Amino acid sequence: MLIVARRLPVGEALPALGLLAVATLTIGPRPILLGVAWLAAVTPRLVAFDLAEHRLPDAIVLRGYPAVLAAVLLDSWSRGVAPAGPVLAGLACGLVFLLLHAAGGMGLGDVKLAPLLGVLAAAALPGGALVWLLLAFLLGGIGATVVLIRRGAGARMPFGPPMLAAAWLTLLLA
Repeated sequence: MLIVARRLPVGEALPALGLLAVATLTIGPRPILLGVAWLAAVTPRLVAFDLAEHRLPDAIVLRGYPAVLAAVLLDSWSRGVAPAGPVLAGLACGLVFLLLHAAGGMGLGDVKLAPLLGVLAAAALPGGALVWLLLAFLLGGIGATVVLIRRGAGARMPFGPPMLAAAWLTLLLA
């Protein structure tokens, strides 16, 4: 985490450290914090990218897969439970977003991020993946309503920020 923190600009490092501190207080000293540390480190940058460019870069998102999966496996092992539940929940979240992408309503970056957020939510909280999905679409709906009112029909809204906000809200419930 220290190596990642040194690379982040101060404008991103401070929010990342704040997110990690809140998650640590909420979740406690569990191996899942390794995945949450990755999420904390990338959240400010992903939000900035998606708001500015309407995309979530693969160079950031795909690097999370090994860290998050390792954290989930270690967390499951440390608690003596099978990792299949959170992993399958994450895959289900990815499938939901893939179907929405196929229907033309979701970007591919959102599809790639969804399994990571779903598996973290499911590992941190029983039923967390479902809670995360519901919160993501609730926050996205509120955001879309604001965008529609301010910019009119046809305006685009990035969905990464509501997805990430929902993930952090779900982690706060853990």
